[in-house]
Amino acid sequence: MGRKNTDKVVFHQIQVLDAGAKGVSVAKAPDGKVIFIPNVVPGDVVDVQTFKKRKAYYEGKAVKFHELSEYRVDPICEHFGVCGGCKWQNMKYSQQLAFKQNEVKNHLQRIGKIELPEFEDILGSEKQFFYRNKMEFSFSNSRWLTEKEIGSTEDLGNRNALGFHIPKMWDKILDINKCHLQEDPSNAIRNEIRAFANEKNMAFFNPREHSGLLRTVMIRTVSTGEIMVLIQFFEDDKENRELILDHLYEKFPQITSLQYVVNGKQNDTIYDQDVVLYKGRDYILEEMEGLKFSINAKSFYQTNSDQAYELYKITRDFAGLTGNETVYDLYTGTGTIAQFVSKKAKKVIGVESVPEAILDAKANAQRNNITNCEFFVGDMKVVFNEAFIAQHGKPDVIITDPPRDGMHKDVVEQILKIAPKRVVYVSCNSATQARDLALMDEKYKVTRVRPVDMFPQTHHVENVVLLELR
Repeated sequence: MGRKNTDKVVFHQIQVLDAGAKGVSVAKAPDGKVIFIPNVVPGDVVDVQTFKKRKAYYEGKAVKFHELSEYRVDPICEHFGVCGGCKWQNMKYSQQLAFKQNEVKNHLQRIGKIELPEFEDILGSEKQFFYRNKMEFSFSNSRWLTEKEIGSTEDLGNRNALGFHIPKMWDKILDINKCHLQEDPSNAIRNEIRAFANEKNMAFFNPREHSGLLRTVMIRTVSTGEIMVLIQFFEDDKENRELILDHLYEKFPQITSLQYVVNGKQNDTIYDQDVVLYKGRDYILEEMEGLKFSINAKSFYQTNSDQAYELYKITRDFAGLTGNETVYDLYTGTGTIAQFVSKKAKKVIGVESVPEAILDAKANAQRNNITNCEFFVGDMKVVFNEAFIAQHGKPDVIITDPPRDGMHKDVVEQILKIAPKRVVYVSCNSATQARDLALMDEKYKVTRVRPVDMFPQTHHVENVVLLELR
């Protein structure tokens, strides 16, 4: 039974060859199989101890370093190597960009198998740390222990944690002291919540037993300086809930929106829960080129605000708008791209499956005095049909920004049937994007490609492609 084979083998003097999927690096074992290794950098020469063996590959960890890569840098975060985020923090940023560009190129060439233009250089992020506008942290009454702590005979004291899930361990939380992903006062707010809850002996969540008061914290920030904090409680304890919320608001009067959820479900998603406003207003405002976008607790908004602006500028540039075009913005979300391009279009039609997002899109358009945008809710493969086109007009340009799974084949077929002059395809997954581009190759030629790095220190990359009718 190959899947149960966990024999540990040590391979010596292995050179790390390349960056692989999900932030791990790739090497070759003496028998020719691939080895996936975390927390190493291409160019390192290491001894690898395997902990998993499959038919075609191994998974292992570096147990000794013989040579260090020229691309290696010292990670700045004390939690690096244990925390599941920022897996490339030990790699020079210039090399991160090179690997991301190469990944996009490989996907489009290997999966798409289509004719491609010369790629434009990947757009790096000016901020390489403290760039995220949304962070979510989990409580646990049984924090992750280091190997040293596990082997210790001393009393470890309070085991409460507020931080991130350990990779592949749903019930283990790493207690975070300082995270380098979101600007202050994010760290101060999180640490104050934990300290106050410990001081008042509030119960942290136990994910195995499903008990405890405090479950999760979400912090959202925007370039305008506004802040949203949402605490998710497992138990409906009014006295302790108001105690911690009042303390937080007094300690951080700059909080624009203080909200909470009481969620006794098995999972901690809030999208099917009632969000309660406690102090301030129930949204914060982001601004971009004079446009204002309200972001509520459930809103989807690009998590790197500064780089989102650059992404939208590239998208608008690729669309080649003159002011006379009808534009369809598929998977419009809260309508940010639609409104961003609207001043250079005759009309923009946005379509999205999430009703709350469409409500936000309409409210934002009204706030921004935009009158040439209309937004519609529904399953894309159902709504986006011939009757819809007949009612709202044939698009000259389609902008599509689907989820990681890419576009449904019915949506691709409809685009091919409508045959707009240009399609701008924004993707957070160049593999599924490449699959869709292959399906569109019969009618469209890819004329521009530009990757955009939205998430420094990680393997994630966005990509923008322009397709023009043959």
